Amino acid sequence: MSSNLVIMTNNTTKTRNTFLSYFVPFLWGFVVMDAGLGQNTTSDEIKVGVVIDLKTNFSKICLTSINMSLSDFYQTHPHYRTRLALHIRDSMEDIVEASVAAYDLINNEQVRAIIGPRSSMQAEFMIKLATKSQVPTITFSATSPLLRTINNPYFVRATIDDSFQAEAIASIVKSFGWRSVVAIYVDNELGQGIMPSLSEALEDVEVHRSVISPEASDDQILKELYKLKTEQTRVFVINMDSSLGFRVLKKARKIGMMEEGYVWLLSNGMTHMMRHSGRSLETMQGLLGVRSHVPQSKEREDFSLRWKRKLEKENRAGDGTEPNVFALWAYDSVTALAMAVEKTNTKTYRRTYGPHLLEALSDVEFKGLAGEFKLINRQLESSTFEIVNVIGDEERIIGLWTPSNGLVNAKSNKTTSFLGKRFGPVIWPGNSNVVPKGWEIPTSGKKIKVGIPVNKGFLNFVEIKTNPISNLTTVRGYAIDIFEAALKELPYSVIPQYGFEPPGDDYNDLVYQVFDGKWDAIVGDITITSNRSSYVDFTLPYTESGVSMIVPVTSNKNKNAWVFLKPWSLDLWITTGCFFVLIGFVVWLFEHRVNTDFRGPPHHQIGTSVCFSFSTMVFAHREKVVSNLARFVVVVWCFVVLVLTQSYTASLTSFLTVQSLHPTATNVEDLIRSGESVGYQQGGFVKDILLGLKFSESQLKPFGSAEECDDLLSKGTSKGGIAAAFDEVPYLKDIVSHNCSKYAMVEPSFKTAGFKPSFKTAGFGFAFPKNSPMTGDVSRAILKVIQSKEMSLIENKWFNRLSLASDCPGPDTADLSSNRLTLSSFWGLFLISGVASFLALLIFVALFLYEHRHTLCSNSEGSIWRKLKSLFIIFDAKDIKSHTFKSSAVHNVSSPITPCTASPSNVQIRPLQRSMSLNREF
Repeated sequence: MSSNLVIMTNNTTKTRNTFLSYFVPFLWGFVVMDAGLGQNTTSDEIKVGVVIDLKTNFSKICLTSINMSLSDFYQTHPHYRTRLALHIRDSMEDIVEASVAAYDLINNEQVRAIIGPRSSMQAEFMIKLATKSQVPTITFSATSPLLRTINNPYFVRATIDDSFQAEAIASIVKSFGWRSVVAIYVDNELGQGIMPSLSEALEDVEVHRSVISPEASDDQILKELYKLKTEQTRVFVINMDSSLGFRVLKKARKIGMMEEGYVWLLSNGMTHMMRHSGRSLETMQGLLGVRSHVPQSKEREDFSLRWKRKLEKENRAGDGTEPNVFALWAYDSVTALAMAVEKTNTKTYRRTYGPHLLEALSDVEFKGLAGEFKLINRQLESSTFEIVNVIGDEERIIGLWTPSNGLVNAKSNKTTSFLGKRFGPVIWPGNSNVVPKGWEIPTSGKKIKVGIPVNKGFLNFVEIKTNPISNLTTVRGYAIDIFEAALKELPYSVIPQYGFEPPGDDYNDLVYQVFDGKWDAIVGDITITSNRSSYVDFTLPYTESGVSMIVPVTSNKNKNAWVFLKPWSLDLWITTGCFFVLIGFVVWLFEHRVNTDFRGPPHHQIGTSVCFSFSTMVFAHREKVVSNLARFVVVVWCFVVLVLTQSYTASLTSFLTVQSLHPTATNVEDLIRSGESVGYQQGGFVKDILLGLKFSESQLKPFGSAEECDDLLSKGTSKGGIAAAFDEVPYLKDIVSHNCSKYAMVEPSFKTAGFKPSFKTAGFGFAFPKNSPMTGDVSRAILKVIQSKEMSLIENKWFNRLSLASDCPGPDTADLSSNRLTLSSFWGLFLISGVASFLALLIFVALFLYEHRHTLCSNSEGSIWRKLKSLFIIFDAKDIKSHTFKSSAVHNVSSPITPCTASPSNVQIRPLQRSMSLNREF
């Protein structure tokens, strides 16, 4: 009988190859006979080596899968000209033995390809040997990213690279908002290979490392776990071979690290092997894991049934109820190799068989038991990963991760977040449904070293006192009270141990000390800046933000002779005056022909018109208006004047009755140009801002306290003081609150267009080391304090807000320039009056031209200039047809004639002649 499977040990001449090491491989290897025997007697036999740990249950399962793959393949492909003949070697779980086995297969058996080995450590040496001999080596279980197919052209990875799962693990960690994790991995190629990819994927998360030796004893494992238990982080990502990994989990459960608050996230290999470990998992509650997705198929179900029957027939039920994913990859690897061998002509490529076989293997594509088999750069593509929740012996798929979409809902295939719209409940260690926050502090109280800046000024924020008798140093102040109030809001106990550090010339020194690990936190008047945020994490600010300036103020109450002009802006004064003139002119146009009050010598007419218009301001005009158009214009204008006068009266009253405090300077450019000295707080960053604004060094004067700043401002530049003080808003408010009648805080302004440097800062905050879990908790606690009544009590305690509120004028009385009325407030009224005047004027012109159309159409007048001159003469004359003149004429005719009175003809003619003569004179 011809067999296509040959079993040999590595060196039969050596005594170390005992009967057991020979007989066990023989029993397992002889299972598969020539599946094509009797069907194709002319088949070419292609020798293929298999290097595997035959004594392990894992290898037995994979070898059974290899044999079944060969049997299934040649039963469905009886016409193939080639048959694979397997030559199996036992690597004995040893790196050297694996290399010796590969060397024997290549040089003595002349194999065309090698399948195996099991571990990444064994594969590293085998790959180098196979590459030198140009023999393709196909592995279905060596997943370490350190084994790069690019650097090893004859290495084929028919499995998933461990680096592909790093993004899936990172997505889970970020989705739950965990800021810190501990990566527990074995100290070999398997564990070390994933760390670069995992660290890169978790770039925003603090990653601690815990390395366990492959030969670690139980005591060594316990020692490492106890050390991890004392740390704050409670999220553990474990990546190692399943046998060592389950020992670690067992010990973790024993010392209470499987209780509520802990998170255990298993890597791909461990998650796949959970149900194939042969161990009871009932005590393993609430584990999370990622594993490559293996799609369901009819072929896989059929294979699983035949697998179970085979194990039952051979009394090997203890090997597992169904094949694991590595067994499926082994099955697909043999299938792919058989297809590639058939494409490669042995006789044609006898001397260059390896390269051609490798090329044919790279082109193989088919749907295997583990999914689509397609090699990209000689390794399987990144696949979809399942997110698995392990509860004892039960596994639940709670989500999926894909390279293109990240975390997706397993049912709807929609992007999701575990913290948002959760698609399935997650059971955590301790049988809890509450999402662990990822870190814990012992309930007995965590002591933290808190650095306090020592300064001599602005003691309301931080003040350090030393008792001369007991030499006991205490710290107090606004910042300290806010910090301690926030600590009381935390769900755990934190005991601050204050230390004191003079900040010198720069608060940045304190920030660097946190970065270097000297302090666990910094509490005080520390400004949040972008540069400092590169070294520490800040909490939310507990004060107002920004940089401003304070300047002395002057009062002008009843000291300005021209105060009556201030209620209105210049543009409003000019516009109002122009409209007075316009209304007077329009009324004169309408009244000149029909009203004797608006007739007479030119100077009389001008005076009457102007006087009439301006007298409407106080409604004292005595001239009667007889034209309807003029009456319409005057009524509209009187309404406008009424609104203007009432508004002016109200504004002037406020100017005369309320004391107006004006800042002496508001423009930064004027301070720079005039050479005025300005102040800044020593030790802060404001000096750099002022130098950036082009202040000269000689113009800058530092101050160390509120009292010193007050003294410099009181002197002024002429006496060696300053004209303005620049600092952060909280400091300036402290100064102004005690000197509100002397100084005002104003926002710096600039005249130059586009030149507006930023005076914005984020306020004062507490500093913690980068990625500290306390940062978020303290920030939330600060919000609670700010929104509570306790905040008001703290502010009143340190800044006397209640007592000062009645002594200082409100912000609305500090500067009344903003109360000045401008044209923008009344442009609507002027628009109404202007439109009314224009419409009335348009109607008047139209009626006048229509009435004297014969003059325009007459040919006797000559040129257009003569016609216009005639119209002007007519306009200048009285309109005797007007009802005003008719009534006057009737009254004269009815009067009795006396000897001294002219005849009726004179009454009718002479006044007209006189009028005409006057008009001609005009």
